Amino acid sequence: METVTQTGQAGQAGQAARQRTWPGYTAAAAALGYAAPHFWWGAGVAAMFPGDFAGAPHDNMEAAIGYWGMGAVAVFGAVLSLALVSPWGRRLPASLLAVPAGIAGVGMTLWGFAYFAMQYLLATGRVVSAPAFAVQDAHPQTAWSLFWYALFLLWGVMLGTAAWQRLRAARG
Repeated sequence: METVTQTGQAGQAGQAARQRTWPGYTAAAAALGYAAPHFWWGAGVAAMFPGDFAGAPHDNMEAAIGYWGMGAVAVFGAVLSLALVSPWGRRLPASLLAVPAGIAGVGMTLWGFAYFAMQYLLATGRVVSAPAFAVQDAHPQTAWSLFWYALFLLWGVMLGTAAWQRLRAARG
């Protein structure tokens, strides 16, 4: 009888641990999903680019920051996401990880939400693209922006959730 109770408690503990870790793993996957195309765009591959790739910068500092720099920042974001839920991340103070992750999560969530709010306003005719952006916004590849901003929104929500859970666990 005692073995059954211990097994049940171990199962519940394992389930609780999975419930606490999946937001961090989801945030890490979203971060790597955001990083990967930045690296291939930096290498000159146009696949899944949200707009006119030929018209985008390729040989200057703007391209280096926009592709390689943002890809590297996203990889760092994946490591931060994993640190929030991994045993090796528990070696660091919870606030050192969770506070910046929470701030980044809120910022990314707001940024992603603002994109979809603007798309709604454009679709309903409440706002009109500025002439400088009208051609860019009409490009067929711009549809990829819906995917990338949804990924960004998912990343922000999951990173914020993982940060909040890490702070709660540290206090409890």
